[in-house]
Amino acid sequence: MRITRRLEFDAGHRIPDHASQCRHLHGHRYVLEVSLSGEIIRAEGQPVNGMVMDFADVKRIANEQVVSRWDHAFLAYRDDRQIVDFLASIPGHKTVLLDVVPTAENLAEEAFRLLDAAYRDVYGNHLRLERVRLYETPNCWADALRAE
Repeated sequence: MRITRRLEFDAGHRIPDHASQCRHLHGHRYVLEVSLSGEIIRAEGQPVNGMVMDFADVKRIANEQVVSRWDHAFLAYRDDRQIVDFLASIPGHKTVLLDVVPTAENLAEEAFRLLDAAYRDVYGNHLRLERVRLYETPNCWADALRAE
């Protein structure tokens, strides 16, 4: 069985080598979809009976590992020195430094990496992360998939 939980957050970024508008500082209302697979739990009388995972737990883990860290932050490529130095000059600014350029593709892969171990077999039902889909806009997204 596969389940999916959708979460939203706001963050800024820039793509320093982009040929068009995305090279400028800007922000997005990102949507993160976390898809997990596992066996449906058959445990009469237990709160998780009939579930792969409680959606509240899916949300809690995604918030802890990704959303709360990235929400209302500027997601900056560590080697984009002008921006990194500029953001460091703003007292208390929430900046997340990444080892990759913060494209939708790279952010989806990074979110997958951060979430993978956190979901692994939480309930003993062979639970595992299958996909992280990151929407940069309502019409543009990237999928990070488990390699088989």
